[in-house]
Amino acid sequence: MDKSKRMAFEIDEKVDDSLVTAHGGVPVLLEWYRVSGAHQAVGEGVRVKARQRGLSESELVESFLALWLSGGERCEDFTRLREDAALSELVGHEFPAAQTARDFLEGFQEEGLPLWQAGAKASVPSESAALEGLKRANGAVVSALQERVLEETATLDVDATILESDKRAAKATYDGRRGYQPVFVLWAEQDVIVADEFRDGNVPAGSGNLRVVQRAISALPNRVKAIRVRGDSALYEGDLLRWLEKEKHEYAISADMSRELSAAVRGLPEEAWALDGEESDALRQWAEVAFVPDDGEYRKDAPCVRRYLAIRILKKQGSLFADGTDRRHFCVATNRDGDGLEILRWHRQKAGTIEHAHDVLTNDLAAEALPSQKFGANAAWVRMNVLLYNLLSSFKRIALPGEFLKAKPKRLRFLLFNVVAKVVRHARETLLRLTSEAVRRLMDRARTQIHLPQPSLTGV
Repeated sequence: MDKSKRMAFEIDEKVDDSLVTAHGGVPVLLEWYRVSGAHQAVGEGVRVKARQRGLSESELVESFLALWLSGGERCEDFTRLREDAALSELVGHEFPAAQTARDFLEGFQEEGLPLWQAGAKASVPSESAALEGLKRANGAVVSALQERVLEETATLDVDATILESDKRAAKATYDGRRGYQPVFVLWAEQDVIVADEFRDGNVPAGSGNLRVVQRAISALPNRVKAIRVRGDSALYEGDLLRWLEKEKHEYAISADMSRELSAAVRGLPEEAWALDGEESDALRQWAEVAFVPDDGEYRKDAPCVRRYLAIRILKKQGSLFADGTDRRHFCVATNRDGDGLEILRWHRQKAGTIEHAHDVLTNDLAAEALPSQKFGANAAWVRMNVLLYNLLSSFKRIALPGEFLKAKPKRLRFLLFNVVAKVVRHARETLLRLTSEAVRRLMDRARTQIHLPQPSLTGV
């Protein structure tokens, strides 16, 4: 061994049993879990079949939040977290053993629930009472955020994502991968997920979305005055569009390029196309196309509130798409008034919201590390990840300086949550002693902010 490359320290054979934690900032986020009302909602609404002695349901959910917040991903990782006596002292309870955590998750499985048929071989089970309880916990976080940061417009971005899984129970998705395909609805202005539906991988993304959107709208606080919906072509379902139009909710949704719509777009005169943007090898153009869908609800001689905004990606001379063509056509259906180009650009903004949420859930948190063969257990796992997403997002808005608003969990772990701290008992008080003055100020500010009296919104 080359001793010149060995650092000048040795690993002590003794283990320090003083109350020191590497996750000194985690309790501050868990405090927001309690202050927001989510802790109480879980306690009142989540009752699993195999009732665990010792830890309550609220404490078990809190334990999962602490695990994922610290960077753990699997039930087995509780073994390491259980060694952190200082963190247990701060949160007021021990962490569960791995098997206890699995048993808790499997308590969300309920057999014989009614099924919603999504096709000949695909269905979505109704939610168990325990899953409904987790939904109410998410609702508590959304309400707590709205009470502190009032927002009167709700832009709802709807999209499904694939969670790959090698579980035997996982089914093949549309692209051949095996896994699950949950749908999420993000309230873009507040960056919180207001609805989620866990689904098997073989459930088509373009089915049952009216039900999901209605759930999302019903979950919005009552002070929201304007509702808008954005989505890709999976949302292009006649019943959903007609319902949004009937309820006067604005939308912009990518349209299926049917033979009729494609012919209408390709038949536009060249002068109808206007410049949207220019790339190194292509032009992005747009035009409004006169098109009336033949879906049984519209008469061709009746006024139609639905508009179709066409998009053309035109390759520059000498450059072609992989199939040898020089152009691509897309279309967005909308019932919004105003400049078509602005509507198209507004529609594209969903890529920075719902896709960002998918990325955080799967790469920064643990949504894709599904733990079980049982559908209900996996649904609970994903919904608790959604709960953590919402807690983090609302915590950033309420408790942290503006520079952290776009910080992802990975950065927050480094700067705030996974910091070394020591628990000290002095004069009948429990003190958290930090090693960084900057972190101490940040944590002190965060605790002050989450405990501030809620502003009165009477008359708003």
